[in-house]
Amino acid sequence: MTDTRGPQYEGYATGPLPGEREPASGQAGPYHPPQAYASPAGGTQGGGTQGGAQGAAGGGQATRLPRTGARTTPRTRKARLRVAKADPWSVMKVSFLLSIALGICTVVAAAVLWMVMDAMGVFSTVGGTISEATGSNESNGFDLQSFLSLPRVLIFTSVIAVIDVVLATALATLGAFIYNLSAGFVGGVELTLAEDE
Repeated sequence: MTDTRGPQYEGYATGPLPGEREPASGQAGPYHPPQAYASPAGGTQGGGTQGGAQGAAGGGQATRLPRTGARTTPRTRKARLRVAKADPWSVMKVSFLLSIALGICTVVAAAVLWMVMDAMGVFSTVGGTISEATGSNESNGFDLQSFLSLPRVLIFTSVIAVIDVVLATALATLGAFIYNLSAGFVGGVELTLAEDE
């Protein structure tokens, strides 16, 4: 059988094996793959004189510096919740306490308003006018100052405050029952809560 490969393949038969070859002459160092684009003279991330000095010292290889002090925008977490049911007992207790506080504020405000109007002389002026208009030769007319005395005003305001406490508590409890019935059909009121980090 004859060899038809020709003289160009004779070197493979007579040459050294790959493990026996001598390393190529040149500088020994780490392998750097070829780059598609030439790196700029000042370096990629360092910039300025420091990047250029590092590029010259490293044999033209650009070094990447770590980013420090990066600002991150705060995220806002949001959660959608649904009020499925309102406890009528808790609603009644809260509405009762709030209506009592509102009644006390009403009584105090009425007393302060009466004292201010009395100090300004409103009752005496208006009472004199009304007594002259309703009076006659036999009677002095309607006495506004005795009718709108401070004890009567406070008693009247206290009665209104008690009625307000009863009505507000009853209406709030009834509203809780109505809300529970309507939430069973439509799912309740949806709330979106956001938390800033």
